[in-house]
Amino acid sequence: MNNKAIGVFDSGLGGLTVVKEIMKTMPDEKIVYLGDTARTPYGTKTKETIIRFSVENTNFLLKKNVKAVVVACNTASALALNEIKKQFGINIIGVIDAGARAAVAATENKRIGIIGTKATIGSGIYEKTIKKYNPDIKVFSNPAPLLVPLVEEGWLDREETEGILKYYLAPFKGKKIDTLVLGCTHYPLLKPLIRKIMPDVSVIDSAKETAAVVSNLLIMKNHVAKKGNSKTSAFYVTDTPAAFNRVGAMFLKGRMIKAKKITL
Repeated sequence: MNNKAIGVFDSGLGGLTVVKEIMKTMPDEKIVYLGDTARTPYGTKTKETIIRFSVENTNFLLKKNVKAVVVACNTASALALNEIKKQFGINIIGVIDAGARAAVAATENKRIGIIGTKATIGSGIYEKTIKKYNPDIKVFSNPAPLLVPLVEEGWLDREETEGILKYYLAPFKGKKIDTLVLGCTHYPLLKPLIRKIMPDVSVIDSAKETAAVVSNLLIMKNHVAKKGNSKTSAFYVTDTPAAFNRVGAMFLKGRMIKAKKITL
């Protein structure tokens, strides 16, 4: 047994989709969440900058005495995960492998689309990971850089958001994909609009699969929290806590959040 918290970080709000699934899968676990809202989005930054931010985020969580760190950001998972694993001797979990495996399992015609930030798409990590599991699958990718700011603003069902989504999804129309990977933890909140635009496509996000990976790891290492563990999760941001609290409630289905602003 281990009643220490699970640390989770993202460039902003998106990682709360992973937190929601962890809470559902492991209700006795405490979460310490860090949203780097002062420096969001990560997807437009250089690899060196993303690594530096990710190391700083991990250091902050380790000071909170967490037993594992979930990199709940596709961009950081794509570009900084290996470096974090090298630097820190703790359980580090990314989100990309879980999402890739889920997509491989879901596709029937072996044609998968990916949307993500410019950095994630540019890294080619999803295509590489998917082909590791099945080299016969065709992968088609398109960056969607405006979606993170729209989600951070809470524009989840606006006409403007639907128009931008249609623009980003249009290149997939002729590719005959049957599966679309949401390669950013912000994007699951746009699932209703995405399904409206592409009703016949399986939509994959890695949050549920990542929570299962975290659960299995903690069970294997006997690090799960005691049943009935008295817990209070904590939320930290690097800027705009009021906006984080407001939009964060949408991610966690109405759960109240009181984030504390910190400086890294």
